Formats: sequence, structure tokens, C-alpha cells
Amino acid sequence: MPPRLRALSLLTPLALLAVWEAAALAHAIDVRFFPAPSSILVAGWQTVRSGELWTNLRVSLGRILVGFALGAIPGAVLGILMGLIPWVRAAGLPLVSAVYPIPKSAILPLIMLIFGIGELSKWVFIAIGVFFPVLINALAGVLTIDRIYLDVGRAYGARGPAFVKTIALPGALPVLFAGVKLGFGLALILVVIAEIVASHAGLGFMIWNAWQIFDVDKLYTGLIVIGLLGYLSSEAIDAVERLVVPWKPRT
Repeated sequence: MPPRLRALSLLTPLALLAVWEAAALAHAIDVRFFPAPSSILVAGWQTVRSGELWTNLRVSLGRILVGFALGAIPGAVLGILMGLIPWVRAAGLPLVSAVYPIPKSAILPLIMLIFGIGELSKWVFIAIGVFFPVLINALAGVLTIDRIYLDVGRAYGARGPAFVKTIALPGALPVLFAGVKLGFGLALILVVIAEIVASHAGLGFMIWNAWQIFDVDKLYTGLIVIGLLGYLSSEAIDAVERLVVPWKPRT
């Protein structure tokens, strides 16, 4: 991204925060529900000093990373196989099309019934949500590879794992990374849902507990931390993509 555009992307949220702060100070908005950013910052610093934020952040990150790995790796593998093997695609695509639209929050009670209310159910819940966007993008990535590359690879004797490593995976990576980014964003959403429903630690629990005691500043602190995690994870994935897929055009 050009420096001027990157500066704009950074200045825009700062300008919105400045407008929010000014509106709160002028009592143009109800500070009971929209406290000034400076007030939220003070509350956030208190949670940092007490260790509450770090404890909940560490718990949520652990759940996100485990659930993301459990969903993204099988999703990428199966998506590539479905893209390469027509009979696998024919067998799996109807199931994906039927299950993917089901709201993941709707299956959380079933997951808790099967796996209990411990960490395993949260990992499975996040993994299911991550699995589908990664699979669909991996499949789309393989299907968008120019046919001539597939034919040339086979003509030169690329078969099995060698074909996947040299042709299918590099060709699918640009689209696959989009699925990884979507999957990680969904993992952030799902971990909050799981922690609100059945947890005594994590960012979702912190947000829910703040709502119960009407600690609005702390509630916003949790929301802002989740937003920062989303931004930082997106930047990190983009950085990895630039290293792994250097041939992808950049805007």
C-alpha cells in the first residue's frame, strides 16, 4: 500500500475517535452508553495494571489459535483435494453447501452436549467456523488455476504430493490466503460467543460480565481489544502472504 494511503488508513480511525471525544465532552451523546475514548482508555489501563486484561486475552488467544489450526489445516487440505479430484468435489460440495449456511451459534448447544463445556467444545466450535471459509477458498483457488499449468505439470510427470506442492498449492495460495483471513476473523467472533455462553475467563466473558454490572468502559475495552486483534491479525496474515506469494499483484 502506498505511504499516503497507509497514512489515510491510520488517520481515519484517529479522526473518528477525536469526533467521538468532542461529542462526549460537549454532551452531544449519552456518555452512559458512549463514554469518551479518554474514559475508556483509563478503564483499559486499569485492567492492564490489574492483570485482568492480560489474563482474559491469553485465554482467548489460546482458544483462537488452537481452534483456528484445527479448522484451517483440514479445510485447506480438503479444499485442495476437492479442487483436484472431481469425484471428491462431487461428493463433498453438496454437504458443504448444506452445512455452511447454518449459523454456527445455533450448533453451539449441540457441540456442548457432545463435548461438554470445557476447552474442547470451544476449540471444536471455532474449528467448525474456520473450516468452511478456508475450504471454500482453497477449492476456488484450485479451480481458478489456468488449465495449461495443470496440463504442463502432468506432462512433466508431476503426480500426487509433488503435483500438489509444485502446481496446485502455489496456484491456490492467493485465494487461500483470503480464506485464512476470513477464517481468523470468524474465529475472533466465535470465541466471544463461546465465552459469553459458557466460560469464566476470556474476552467474551469480560465483555459479558461488564454488561451485567453496567461497567460500560470495561465493555468498550473488550470490544476495542477484539478490534485491535482483528486488525493486527489481518496485517500479520498480509505480511506472511507477501513472503509466501510474492508473485501476487499488490495494490
